[in-house]
Formats: sequence, structure tokens, C-alpha cells
Amino acid sequence: MNQTDAALSSAHAEVKAELARTDTKASLLLAFTGAALAGVWTIATNTRLPMAALAVGGLGVAVLLVVVGVLLRAVRPNLGGGAGFPLWATLTPDEIEAHLSENGKAADIAGLSRIAVAKFTRLQRAVDLTYAAGALLVIAALLAVGGAA
Repeated sequence: MNQTDAALSSAHAEVKAELARTDTKASLLLAFTGAALAGVWTIATNTRLPMAALAVGGLGVAVLLVVVGVLLRAVRPNLGGGAGFPLWATLTPDEIEAHLSENGKAADIAGLSRIAVAKFTRLQRAVDLTYAAGALLVIAALLAVGGAA
């Protein structure tokens, strides 16, 4: 294996690992968001809250539901990516062999990198929205404790 092949193999492994890390982070954030929604629902249905707290808390819940949508979009399989598995699924065995003999790793790395960046961007958006929802829920809690009408 020459230096270029080694570098391509290393880059390919790095991109695949980054995809896996991003999916893991999105899954953890999705679980956290679900737990937060369950907790907010429990508090809201078992406590008499002032209207202001309900309104701000409702907005926080709405933002958390947007977070769920963004996270589901982030982990949704990209079958049109044109790299890796999606590419292999469209080729015949002979075409796969020909593609691999041409060392299509660079094209695969580029395609997988685009998928990883799209997932990472959605994950960033979801984290930012989670912060915003958390701030709204904290404000709602303060309104509930403060007894705003």
C-alpha cells in the first residue's frame, strides 16, 4: 500500500467514524429531548400554573418538538448521497469491481463527507434550539415560582 492509499484509507475511516459519532450524538440528544418533553408534560398536567408560565412553557415545548424534527432529519438515512452503501446498492457486482479497481475511495470520501457535514449542521441546529427551549422552560419555571398571573 503506497502513501496515497494509506492516506485515503485513513481519511475514509475518519469520515465514517465522524458519521457514527454524529449519529450517536443525535440519538443521545433525541433521548434527552424525549425525557425533557415527558418531564414538562408531567409538571404541566399535575400542577396549577399561571397563564404566563403555560404560554412560555408551551413555546418551549414547541421548540423542543422542532428539535425532534431536526434530529430525526439528521439521522434519517440518505439514500441519495451517491457514496458508500447507496452507491453500492445501485451497481452490479461487475460495476462494483470496476469502481474499486479504479480506487474510488476519494469519491466515496467526498460523498460521505458531504453527508457528515449535513448531519453535523443539523445536530448543531438542534443543540442551539435545545438551548433556546431550555431558556424558555426556565423562564416558565420562574414565572410559575414567582406566581405571575
